[in-house]
Amino acid sequence: MTLITAPLRGSACKTRALRGSSRRPRGLIERARAVACDETGAATAEYAIATMAAVAFAGLLVAIMRSDEVKQILTDLIERALTVP
Repeated sequence: MTLITAPLRGSACKTRALRGSSRRPRGLIERARAVACDETGAATAEYAIATMAAVAFAGLLVAIMRSDEVKQILTDLIERALTVP
């Protein structure tokens, strides 16, 4: 027995869609193909991963901005920008 480890893409999913997905899958291979081709919730998962990455990046920026060195650099920059030569 062969174990399918990679998700089915391309022609395997298209063939299933062209045959008509209204009938119920009968065999083990057809059921596995139906599950592998189902992309329900894929966009939601992608948004969740992107949101987690954005939150992690924001946390990193907050940690950097709270350091004394960065505060001093920003203070010096603002003072130089507001000083009239």
